[in-house]
Parts: sequence; structure tokens; C-alpha cells
Amino acid sequence: MPNILGISAFYHDAAAAITVDGVIIAAAQEERFTRVKHTPDFPVHATTYCLEEAGLTIDQLDAVVFYDKPLLTFERLLQTYYAFAPKGIVSFLKSIPVWLEQKLFLKKQIRDGLTEVMSYDKKKLKLLFTEHHLSHAASTFYASPFEHAAILTVDGVGEWATATISEGKENTITVKKELNFPHSVGLLYSAFTYYLGFTVNSGEYKLMGLAPYGNPNADQTKQYIQQIKEQLISIKEDGSIWLDQSYFKYSTGLTMTNDRKWESLFGLKRRQPESELLQAHCNLGYAIQHVTEEVVLKMAAFAKAETAAPHLCLAGGVALNCVANGKLRKENLFKDIYIQPASGDAGGALGAALAAHYMYFEETRNVDSQKDSMQGSYLGPYYSDKEIILLNKRYKAAATKVDSFETLSRQVASEISKGAIIGWFQGRMEFGPRALGNRSIIGDPSNTEMQKKLNLKIKKRESFRPFAPSVLDIDASDFFDLETASPYMTLVADVKKSIQKEVPSNYHELPLLEKLYCERSNLQAITHLDFSARIQTVHKETNPKYWQLLQDVKQETGKGILINTSFNVRGEPIVCTPEDAYSCFMNTEMDILVIENYIYYKKEQPDWDNKERWTTLFKKD
Repeated sequence: MPNILGISAFYHDAAAAITVDGVIIAAAQEERFTRVKHTPDFPVHATTYCLEEAGLTIDQLDAVVFYDKPLLTFERLLQTYYAFAPKGIVSFLKSIPVWLEQKLFLKKQIRDGLTEVMSYDKKKLKLLFTEHHLSHAASTFYASPFEHAAILTVDGVGEWATATISEGKENTITVKKELNFPHSVGLLYSAFTYYLGFTVNSGEYKLMGLAPYGNPNADQTKQYIQQIKEQLISIKEDGSIWLDQSYFKYSTGLTMTNDRKWESLFGLKRRQPESELLQAHCNLGYAIQHVTEEVVLKMAAFAKAETAAPHLCLAGGVALNCVANGKLRKENLFKDIYIQPASGDAGGALGAALAAHYMYFEETRNVDSQKDSMQGSYLGPYYSDKEIILLNKRYKAAATKVDSFETLSRQVASEISKGAIIGWFQGRMEFGPRALGNRSIIGDPSNTEMQKKLNLKIKKRESFRPFAPSVLDIDASDFFDLETASPYMTLVADVKKSIQKEVPSNYHELPLLEKLYCERSNLQAITHLDFSARIQTVHKETNPKYWQLLQDVKQETGKGILINTSFNVRGEPIVCTPEDAYSCFMNTEMDILVIENYIYYKKEQPDWDNKERWTTLFKKD
């Protein structure tokens, strides 16, 4: 019955996860506690939380497992600099001292980080390291409801690998094929993220959201696709790729692209962050999304042929490309697909713990074919009345405690039907990048002004960004072309034709903002430019409170569906504590905050309209 702590740190999205006898007890990202988005720092707070939730000390752990093998990464860096020399001398001089002073002594850093959590006997500590892509593979396969599956992991790079195809059977994972650096689908996508003016390692989802603004029928878009496939990338039938490194600088430089060559190729200068988005930017975004989908589909088809497995498991940063996931689902290559909700590096902490449990300790795996082991991904901390009462005292907040959740739910549903935007805070925080109804901002998706208001007045972010729907699992097929569950918001599907509205014949030629506010469906706020939506199906078994709220909304509006966006503003991590939630509520134009059974109306709060007190300058992301 091993107790195992998994850790991800020192690159980005630091996190900790703990398993006891193979059961996932807790998992959380460090950013939620420190409020520093994508922090790479050792997850002191997340580790403390995980140990407390498990009721364990460090001395009671059978192993601490790091999600990566840093010496292999160092080997890659040295070989890459040697191969490209004398190019890359500036990058070499910047990165190698950091490795020599810090990352080569990772064992010491981990031990020191654990010392910050609590004192422990260093002689007893068993410290293990698992390869990066094995951590990804383990995070999805061992959490899945499958005994036998093909496993596809795709990201930027981990040690040498940029993508792997593996086979999972019972308690073992066997790597079948590996694509190595510098040829990487994830780095290719990140290069376009950079060139289109977004931040690498955090702006890729913006690029995915921008892509549908591209005109698929435009000659320029078709030309971009052709140029990418003829000049930047060679795609093989098995999904492996070759990238022309003369167009990129990520191997040895301090930026992602050779801007001069890209400008010459596409006739388009690199977009500066926050500058105007042109149709050409949108068309280029569409082009790289299209090419990425082609590569992922080929990789999945090869994984099927290589393993003959009935199911597929996905992880790695590219597995968060839910548009590609939706198209992969439509191909029906596999009986079912499972996507790890924390597919990025944070999920590597969980994968490291699970890999050690099954492959190092050789424990038997008992699979429940009806459900995964992620518990809805509600693996973070929860808060009691004590913390809420302290919050209310500290801020002199005006709050009403509603005796029963049923009464509260009906009251909130009524407010939603009148157009209110609600900050919804319940139970355990989600693990992974998506808010799934416990740390969410919610509203009525049929309200035609909801997307604009949420983007500009609540989230403080770019107006083009889409929003996702949460829908009762039993009603999902009434609104979307989706015949499967999507509990983790990892799939995109089309909005049903029956609720779509006819758009002008020149729809694709309209300017960006005109296209954005063109009525497309009866659920305008969650219908993206291409009539798609990133869907969360809500299940009574994993989130009975959110499910009940949707039932009450259905009573009020006739539709068991909500707009659901993460409870945060641009540049900030998703809220963790009641105090985080109240601060976010007061800094935005949300109408109502609900924390457990406490309800807060904005205009009842002290100094609610004091702009000096309640205006935070939010970071750009």
C-alpha cells in the first residue's frame, strides 16, 4: 500500500499530487496558492496541501517522484548547442550557468523544497525520477477506465522526446515510437503563438480560439497552409514530422522564430502583443490549427495500427487542443478516447506518482470500466464556514447564509435567468487548466450581450476569446453534435443546426468584430465563429451541486445549460480560497458571488463602487 508524492517543478506549471494505494487523494498547482501564474517554483504550498489531505508526513511516504529526468535534458541542450555551433552562443551563455548552478543539482533542490514543507529524515527519503513523456502517458492511461489502450503524448519537448506512441496494458506502459527534438508539433504551434503576438506556454489556447476567425475559403488561407507544409514542415504518413530549422530559433536562440524568414515566407510581420488583429493573422492562425489537426490525426491512426488497441489515451500540452480532439473523436478510429484533464506539465506530477505505483512498486491495477479515477478532477482544497466567516469579518462583507443548498440553487437560477453574472465557488478546487463548476463564473448563454460583457468587464481580456458551455449530461445531445460525455471540457463539437441562425452570405469576409457580434445561434454566448463549442457535460455523480443548479436553471429558462468560464481575470490564476474569490468579485463587474451557502450581492458590499479600492491593474498574459 505505497504512499507516493509526485512533483512537477522548475520549468512551468509546478504542481504536486499524492496517491495512497493507487487512489488519487489530492492534486493541485502551485500557482493557485502563490497567485503567480504558471510558476516554476518548487510546489511548497501544493505539497503541504497534498500531505495534509492524505494525513501523511514526508517520513510516511514510500517515494517522492519527480516527473522529469533533468540530466537527459542537459544532455540534449549540450548536444544541440554543439550541433548548431557557433550559432546559439548567446543562448548558451544564458542557460548553461543556470544549469550548472541549479538544475544539475535537482536532487538537492527537491530535498530543500521538502524541508520547507516540514522536517523529515533525509536518509529515509526514496527519491525517484521518471521520464517526462512517461509521466504524461501514466497520467492519462492509469487514470482512464481502460485496461488496454494506445497512448499518444504530444507536447513541446521533454528531455529528448516531443511525442510518443505507447501501449498501455493492465499495469504496464510500453513505449513503441518516439519523435525527438527539434522536430516538435508543440514547438511548431508555440512558434505560431509567438509570431501572432501571444505568450509561449500560456497563449496557445488563444491561438486555438483565434483560428475560427480565419476564412477557410480565402486564397490567402489556402496559400498559408501550402507554405507551412512545403517550407516549414514535412509530414510523414505515420504522423512524424521534420521541421526546417532555418525558420526557427528555439533550439539555440532566445526567441521562437527566425522573423526575417517568416516575414519573407508569409508576407506578414510578427504581430506585436496587444496590437490590432488583422484578417491575415486570423487566416494564419486557421492554417496552423488545420496543419496541427492533420498531424494529430495521422499520429492517432498510426497508434491504432501499431498497437491494435481498442481505446486511445491522450496527454501532453497538445492534448489540450480540444478542437483537434473533437475532430479525432469524429474519425471513430477508437471505441473511446480518454483525455487527461491536466494534460500539461502540472499533470506530470500525477503521472509520476501513478507510474511509480504501477511500474516501480508493481502494484495490481483494478479498472472500473464505467468511470475514470480522476473524481471529476475535483482534487484541490475545499474551505469550511470558518474561512468564510473570517473573510466576511476581514472585509466587512455583506453576506447571507442560505440554510439549504436547494433554496440557494433556486435563488441563483432565478438571478441567472434575469441576466446576472455569478461567481460560483463550491467544494474542492479543480486540478488542471479548466474550471469545471467549482471555481467558475457563470451566466445565461442565450443572453446576446453575455460574451462581450464577460470578456471586457469581468475577465478583462481580448474580445475575440470564446466561452464554453456547461450542460446537463442528459441534455447535451439536444444542443450539440456530441454523442459522448465531455466532463473535462476537452472536446469541441458543433452546435446543433436546429439552434443555429442564418448568417450573411459574406460572413467570412466581415471584419473581425462584426463577425464576432453577428448572431449565430440561440446560444450566442457559447457559439464560436465556426458554430462550435468547447463542451463540459455535467454529471450528478461527480458534481451534484452544479448538476442541481443546472436543473434549476432549466426550470427557469427551459434550457439546462450555462456559460462557464474560469473564476479569475486575465493574468491571474483561477481562485483558490474564499478571499481570492471575494477579491476577484469586487475587482470586476460580477453581480453576485456565491461561496458555498453564502450569497453576496455586489451593491450590498461596503465601498462596492470605490474604484480606487477595488481596481487592480491586471497583468497581460
